Amino acid sequence: MAAKHLQTIAGWGNFPGAESYVFSPGNTEAWRSLIGQKDVIARGLGRSYGDQATNQNKNVGICIPMHCFLAWDEATGILACEAGTSLEEIITYFAPRGWLPMICPGTKFVTIGGAIANDIHGKAHHADGSFINCVVSFTILLADGSIVTASRTEHPDLFMANFGGLGLLGVILTAKIRLRKIETTYFKQKSVKVNNLEEMLEAVEKYQGYNYSVAWIDPLAKGKKLGSGVLTVGDAARLDELPETLKKDPLKVHSISKLTVPFFLPAFALNNFTVRVLNRLIAFVQNSPKEFVHYEKFFFPLDMINLWNRGYGRRGFIQYQFVIPEKDGAATLALILEMIASSGCTPFLNVFKKMGEGQGLLSFPFKGYTLAIDFPVTKQLKAFTQKLDEVVLKAGGRLYLGKDAMLNKEMFQKMYPQFLDWLSIKSKYDPDNIFTSDISRRLGLESRV
Repeated sequence: MAAKHLQTIAGWGNFPGAESYVFSPGNTEAWRSLIGQKDVIARGLGRSYGDQATNQNKNVGICIPMHCFLAWDEATGILACEAGTSLEEIITYFAPRGWLPMICPGTKFVTIGGAIANDIHGKAHHADGSFINCVVSFTILLADGSIVTASRTEHPDLFMANFGGLGLLGVILTAKIRLRKIETTYFKQKSVKVNNLEEMLEAVEKYQGYNYSVAWIDPLAKGKKLGSGVLTVGDAARLDELPETLKKDPLKVHSISKLTVPFFLPAFALNNFTVRVLNRLIAFVQNSPKEFVHYEKFFFPLDMINLWNRGYGRRGFIQYQFVIPEKDGAATLALILEMIASSGCTPFLNVFKKMGEGQGLLSFPFKGYTLAIDFPVTKQLKAFTQKLDEVVLKAGGRLYLGKDAMLNKEMFQKMYPQFLDWLSIKSKYDPDNIFTSDISRRLGLESRV
């Protein structure tokens, strides 16, 4: 292993930062050597928002050197690859050949290992579920140095516990995942403007027949406009549906973005005035009359701007995402939206969706409504999110651990009562807590053997 030196790393929200010893193991033996030093966590492309892949004064292993395709079965659509492989690499190679990942989150810059560790989801959760539904099996390097294959039939406890398990059970080395056959890389979409929360929930129900559904809600709207926004739904476009201009290159892939936020914007750049202006712009863009949209704009609009997270300034930001049951969901959403609009904590980008059934012990999704909203970090933010936590918990909801940066141990245990079952599996496969991270210590996700 290389000589140890501390460097400051953070998640995509640039909050909180941590001084960690960072390594880039390029093969299995290098990983074995690293876990022999104990207190290690695997890290992919760093798109978790908080402290999921930071490790204060301890070890972090970067997985992206291990990113090879290993096998491809076109008859079944099953790809075997190393866990450091990104969705972007898969899309770039397979989209021109008529295949896309089954589950696409809001960014393509996520590794397969990270997708498993956070059990990512996207605009089609109500139809396709989360990432667990496209994973056939994976191999994982355990604390004792052994490598095992986990699937629904082989080490099923290990398989289920890794989805949402935040990389705390071992280092995922390879995975077999299912891709989806496509005729084009375009989506046929429909945008619906709504005037309030009641209309939004009605529209979400009305258009549930579409595979893909996502909404933008104006986070500063109050009174009669509370919950106003734009719902966008869509389905993969067939070749015979495309206009002639798009049929010339129906499997077009993205080009490399030339747009970059060159530096951290000053803290004053995001305020209620600028956010109102930007939200009007977002509303205009979201309410697009364009019927056919390339997957890049449909799935990954923010990926078109490199380092867009710098727009929140050096203090960073959090993305607060929760899910609540449908029962009494309208009243809870109204209360939360009112709290956000009146909080003084400047909300910005947000996503609203209806989710389907969930799986996994620490996996986030369950059937209900989810809202993800960005907040620049301020002195009053933690106190405000704690108030939101109480409302979410009272409604029977929980936060997405893959984006969380502020949840405390007591609240986490109430939101995820199944965490004790997960801890028993942690104790079985990692009794000495070889795999640790800042979030594992913050939430108490450590073996109790």
